[in-house]
Amino acid sequence: MMISSCRRAVQHLAFILFTYGGRFGLHFGNALPCFSCPYVTGCGGHCYLMALQSNWWGLQMPLATMMSGLGLQALLLFALFALLVALLGKSWCGWLCPFGLLQDWLTMLRQRLGVPEAQISQAMRDRLRSIKYLLLVYMLALPPLIASAGLHSDFSLPFCQICPAKPLMPLFTFETAHLAINSANAITQTFSILSVAIAALMLVGMFFKERFFCLFCPMLAIIHIFQKIIPLRLKKNPALCLACGNCARACPMTIRRVHEDRADVQDEDCLLCLNCLESCPSDTTLRLDLFGKTLVSSKRRRLIVLWQKTRSARP
Repeated sequence: MMISSCRRAVQHLAFILFTYGGRFGLHFGNALPCFSCPYVTGCGGHCYLMALQSNWWGLQMPLATMMSGLGLQALLLFALFALLVALLGKSWCGWLCPFGLLQDWLTMLRQRLGVPEAQISQAMRDRLRSIKYLLLVYMLALPPLIASAGLHSDFSLPFCQICPAKPLMPLFTFETAHLAINSANAITQTFSILSVAIAALMLVGMFFKERFFCLFCPMLAIIHIFQKIIPLRLKKNPALCLACGNCARACPMTIRRVHEDRADVQDEDCLLCLNCLESCPSDTTLRLDLFGKTLVSSKRRRLIVLWQKTRSARP
């Protein structure tokens, strides 16, 4: 089976399990390193960002309070998240994220309609990539103010309130409540308007640019912080590279680093989708290693099969 076909199958299975698993008694916890939205009724587990924001205010508490049951629960949840990140790294983004699959569906729709992909310059991409770190600071800075400044309770989940997954992912369970403007009070109404507006903006962006939201995803930023301890890594043998540029063209994040002459090509925005590895025409130039052992590597024969399938699929 081709890598891309295998990845698509895993993505759809993960989407079903994470989005509908709770309806069948499955629950994978609240520390998932991917955008499985907790606002989806009956989801099989949800992303760690909600728990991170909810628990961050504990840092404002006295040590004795932090070491109580609630504090220990927060530490255990963080430990579970760190373990999941260490086990699979960026493959959570490229292979398991339900919101990532939604973006891929929009890309496939655009391609079927024959709409060209929007291009983002390298300079613009370098500027945009910092936004995910600003969002990470934003979601960590506001919750502690709940305890110290008495802000409105909506600020306890500042990112979830504006996350585009909140109004979009519940649509897959026929829930439309989060598309409506909640006018309970001025703060809630403002967050509600921002949520719908950002979701609409991201929908347009995700249609015209592959994996557009991933440029801003704070989960990707958190996973990258752990990158040094993640044993699953994308490597390159520069001596075998043909400099064809296939890898850079196949990358959904338009990363140039994989095309450059270096051994460690794991960019901070890499989703570990392995499109670059599948598109490489040189045997063993690119490889996916686990603890230094190669799991899969680029093969010229694989690329020929992919090219033949693409050609036969054309009208």
